[in-house]
Formats: sequence, C-alpha cells, structure tokens
Amino acid sequence: MKMHHPPHPGEVLRELCIEPLGITITRAAEALGVSRKTLSAILNGRAGISPEMAIRLSKAFDTTPESWLQQQLEYDLWQAEKSVGDVKVEKLFAA
Repeated sequence: MKMHHPPHPGEVLRELCIEPLGITITRAAEALGVSRKTLSAILNGRAGISPEMAIRLSKAFDTTPESWLQQQLEYDLWQAEKSVGDVKVEKLFAA
C-alpha cells in the first residue's frame, strides 16, 4: 500500500532514533563513521539513504537495512510521481 506523502527517511532517523537518545548530530555521525556534513544532509532531506548508510544505520540502531532502503524508495517514488504528473507516455506492446 502506498503511503500518501511519506516522510524523508532523514526525518524518521532524527525523530525516532537520534532525538530520543539525546545525542548530537556530531556524536551520531562519529558513531556511524560518517562526517557530520553527510549526516546533516540526510537529516535535512538534502541527501538520501544509500545502501551503505542503510547498513550503518541498521547496525547502530538495531534495525534492518531493508527498512531504511524501503523508506527511501517510498519517498523517492512519491516525489517522482508528484513531479512527473501528467506526462504523456506511449504504451508499448509486443507485436
């Protein structure tokens, strides 16, 4: 089932993982082994969750990499559907 306007996974990461622990972005970035700039871009919706980041997050927060990638996929697909709108595409059929 498609979610209407799914949140960016960075928002989920911030609100459900980092803020409840009361840790800073700098500390979370250190624990994840990434730069503060990289983590900040994700948390602010300027960057997505890569497969590598999904693995890092799964190890740090005892989740699955698939759950992070699924969130990213749902967000990306919703954004794409919104931006494509009523583009005309010809249906292709086998001859």
